[in-house]
Order: sequence, then structure tokens, then C-alpha cells
Amino acid sequence: MTTQPPPYGNQPAYGQQPPPPPQYPPAAAPMGFGPPQPPPEGPEFMAVDVHNSIVVDVTGVAFEDHGAAVEFSWPEIRSVHYKASPNGKGLMMAVVLPNGQFYECVVQAKPRAQLGQWFAQLAAVLGYYRPMGW
Repeated sequence: MTTQPPPYGNQPAYGQQPPPPPQYPPAAAPMGFGPPQPPPEGPEFMAVDVHNSIVVDVTGVAFEDHGAAVEFSWPEIRSVHYKASPNGKGLMMAVVLPNGQFYECVVQAKPRAQLGQWFAQLAAVLGYYRPMGW
């Protein structure tokens, strides 16, 4: 008596267990998927008044002027300039892009002594992200 293979391909004989499927390592999740990653770390600067704000952090520079917001990443910034406003009560900051366009924002310091603190903090934060200067 001859035994014939099962009629449907390479299947185990009746009553036998098939071999376990191969084990593969789990695939890495594509960018933007998977568990949230902690944000990169670095110093931050923030100046805020009733209408406007300036934020400098690991991602770049962000301005908000009366509800209109704009963000600039470090790779797209050619230079950042800042000074006191003519009345000595505000921080004026400009971001210059490689094509020559520039954007400005002014944040009022209350009390006026806060402006000096902002200058010290801002110099340190900008120096961290642009150590070679502009």
C-alpha cells in the first residue's frame, strides 16, 4: 500500500499540528506613528505682553502679533536682530530670511526693568542656537 501526499499542497497529515509560523522582529513604526517622542531639549526664551509674544527655542523663532502667528525654523533663518524700542519700554526683534525678507515683532516690558532681563536671557539663548553668530 502506498501513501499519497495530501491533495492540497504541503499540508500535515490528519491529526498532526502544522509547524509554527516564522518569528520576525517587529517592524519599526514609520515617522509620525508610534509612541510620542519627547521634544528635543535646549534653552528657551519667551517675552509676552498683552498683544504680542516672542518665543525662541530648539525649533526656531516664533512671533505672535495681535493674534497673527508666524514661525521660523533655524535652517530657514539667516539672522536675528534685537534692540530696545525707541521709548525704551519694549523688545524689538527681527528675523531675516535668506531671500532678504524680514519679520518684526515688538513686546512691551512691564516693568521696564524686565527689558534688561530679557536682553540677558535672549543673548544666552541665541548664543546657544547660533554659537558662531550671524
